[in-house]
Amino acid sequence: MRTVRPGRHFAAALCSLAVLLPPLAAHAAAPASASPKIATAPTGEGLAPEKRLKSWGNNRSGQLGDGTWTDFRTTATSVLGLTSAEVTQIAAGGAGSTSGHGLALLSDRTVQSWGANGSGQLGDGSVFSHNAPGQVVNLSNAAAIAAGGWHSMALLDDGTVVTWGRNNYGQLGNGTNMDSSVPVKVEGLNKVVAIAAGLNHSLALREDGTVWAWGYNINGQLGDGTSASRNVPSPVGGLSGVTRIAAGCNHNLALVGKPGSEADAVKSWGYNATGQLGDNSTINRYTPVDAQGLWLGGVSQIAAGCNHSLAVTGSDHKLKAWGQNTSGQVGDGTTDYRITPVPVPTLKGVQLVAGGREHTVVLLGDDTVRSWGANGSGQLGNGTTTESSTPVTTLTALTGVDKIAAPVGGDFSMAN
Repeated sequence: MRTVRPGRHFAAALCSLAVLLPPLAAHAAAPASASPKIATAPTGEGLAPEKRLKSWGNNRSGQLGDGTWTDFRTTATSVLGLTSAEVTQIAAGGAGSTSGHGLALLSDRTVQSWGANGSGQLGDGSVFSHNAPGQVVNLSNAAAIAAGGWHSMALLDDGTVVTWGRNNYGQLGNGTNMDSSVPVKVEGLNKVVAIAAGLNHSLALREDGTVWAWGYNINGQLGDGTSASRNVPSPVGGLSGVTRIAAGCNHNLALVGKPGSEADAVKSWGYNATGQLGDNSTINRYTPVDAQGLWLGGVSQIAAGCNHSLAVTGSDHKLKAWGQNTSGQVGDGTTDYRITPVPVPTLKGVQLVAGGREHTVVLLGDDTVRSWGANGSGQLGNGTTTESSTPVTTLTALTGVDKIAAPVGGDFSMAN
């Protein structure tokens, strides 16, 4: 039986044949006094531990999904009931040390969620946190998922997008500022091929290579040349030919051109106080600018932590990073902010990269997971709570890892 904790609001800083669902009506989150809806979580009994989705780090909101409220774990634990084989994508959300939630897209196109739920970010029709996976309601044709600070997103197989959770800045994109504990449809978007979620804003990449954004915009994170927040999508100015997107807490990245091509360019916009845009400044940018020094050998992947950014470059898949580095999350052996990209020494063969609030996680070609940065909640997963400004080995006990995730504003990690 999964356990349920009353919801609290926490303050803080691709496409196939369409499957039509019944209309998703906007639904205000239930009051905290409502009776919790308790459901039995699958246990996965008899499965070898290495065959489960794994998580580690902060667990104060049940975001590790292992059925406990243990404060944190410094090595990987199993998410209850979710086998590696059935999980096709994972996403991690959260904001600060008291909030976090996890999402898993399953092979049957449904989505499971767990963790903090004070704003309805688990999408189960309630505002009660739970420490084991439960199903997002009214969702059976998801093709991709993303998680923000207190909201969640799903790209459907008909190229439209639904969202749920906190909506104070319009980050759900449904034309209102009302929270929703069930999925609601983003207005005016179709032919979407990728999605990303920031702390309080959302992004979508359409098949024509344009990027659309909505939600919080005080630092220019919507890229439309203004600082006005929007509750419906608007196009990011001057962007075309985009093939990848990533969202940090209050900044964004876009890869222009075919991944791995010499012609690649990384564009960035939004908050830049710690150099996370990589344009050799600390000036906020309200329209996209170029991140410097990333073209040689091409860029195959981009990712964003809260206030730092990451790119996999070259034929040997090395990593460059830039931005805030207070806890060593850039990974260059220092704690100095980097306003242009710098290499992460010794790392090559990087297959996947994810950024958390102040830590970074990568998957290497040998299926090992490495991480660095802040570690006060064990988010590096190496059995300690000592931060590291260079990569350390994460003890996942997993074989055949092909997915990793970290919350843009949170302190835990996942691998599958």
